[in-house]
Amino acid sequence: MQPPAFLNVQFLVSALTIVVIIHVILIGVVGCIYAERKISAYIQDRIGPNRVGFDFGLPFLQKLFRGFGFWGLGQALADGLKFILKEDFTPKGADKILFTLAPMAAVTPALIGFAIIPWGGIWHAPDITLPLIGWTLEGGNVIVAGAPVNVGIIFLLAVASLGVYGITLGGWASNNKYSFLGGLRCSAQMISYEIPMGLALLSVLLVVGTLLPNEIVKWQADHGWLIFAQPLAAGIFFIAALAEANRLPFDNAEAEQELVGGYHTEYASMRFALFFLAEYAHVITSSAFFALLFLGGYHLPFIGALSPDAVGLGAVFAKVAVYLLKVTLLIGFIMLIRWTIPRLRFDQVMQVAWQAVIPMGLVILVSTAVMVYFEQRSLLPLLGMNIVLAAIMLAVQPMLPRSTRNRKVRLAGSRFSPLEGEVGDTRPTLPLALEDRPMEGTAQVFAAR
Repeated sequence: MQPPAFLNVQFLVSALTIVVIIHVILIGVVGCIYAERKISAYIQDRIGPNRVGFDFGLPFLQKLFRGFGFWGLGQALADGLKFILKEDFTPKGADKILFTLAPMAAVTPALIGFAIIPWGGIWHAPDITLPLIGWTLEGGNVIVAGAPVNVGIIFLLAVASLGVYGITLGGWASNNKYSFLGGLRCSAQMISYEIPMGLALLSVLLVVGTLLPNEIVKWQADHGWLIFAQPLAAGIFFIAALAEANRLPFDNAEAEQELVGGYHTEYASMRFALFFLAEYAHVITSSAFFALLFLGGYHLPFIGALSPDAVGLGAVFAKVAVYLLKVTLLIGFIMLIRWTIPRLRFDQVMQVAWQAVIPMGLVILVSTAVMVYFEQRSLLPLLGMNIVLAAIMLAVQPMLPRSTRNRKVRLAGSRFSPLEGEVGDTRPTLPLALEDRPMEGTAQVFAAR
């Protein structure tokens, strides 16, 4: 008896990849929450989570997880338990069906966009015999991806654009003016920044000449990473990715100082947690997409095991590890941006889109098309084109009308504007406040006394 036509080695590998990567993303969200807390603390001269462990205050668990509270590793788990145990309520006058469907509509696109990413490149699979059934599946080269479809890049771009529906529905269905304004802001912002993202993506596709993600990695392995050949397109794509994921400085859909909490003001418990999960899942998927387009995916130069031609099982695991490392570094960079650059006003967000990155994207796309027409697709000609465009943009920028941007006001006596003869050090002076181990630090202070 022959197996069904759809059941082959590629189907098994894709199914396994989907299961593994979904769990990696879910665990990665927990890691992102913890990392963001610690990174924000260090940037703000704080310590961050350093007490919560996995013992939950139970004596028999304290012996098992002794020492883990030092790093506060249980903080993300405690946050998850808090979401599960909190009361889940629906505000009066809200559309109950849409109010419940909105978080699902937000998190679903975030958890399916990764499907076309070629995490491990190509694996030469042997013949596989299924136990009990006795079917033998013919081996061969298979792509280690959840959905190796021919329009992979278009699929990811289309799925990412669906995330706006969940946020807009949540804002409208809450029957709250702040939530409604947050939904409107998100809709305008996402629609606006999808244009420069598409222009930057087209600039890449013109150069590589394919929609297949694994072929994009192969092209970069042969000709060099596109972040060096198309740095302006990479910058525009990264800016658009931040706006699509509602990350600072583009998180105007939340804007606590203006909209209380924005589109999720009325949400609590696990429905709010789904919005939280969707944001970090979007960050992970966006980082993987950026690494695919501009950082060579799983490729590293001068390492044969990470070449697209390496199809062994060991090479697959090495490629997955390298890809996840690049994604992790990009996520860390995104978190640094959040706690470094202040939030833009909403009019400035739209101004950046329509008066800056969209015109820049159009110029880069037309210039790339001209270079491809004259068959100048290698690293040096494209890099030279980007340098010339950057010089022209810098020369034209002072001639443009001045924008109504915020002006920095020096705050005398602050950390960055100390008074004459003073040192701008705002750290606490109490030794116990500087101790990253509160219990041990307390013991040392009392022992000294």
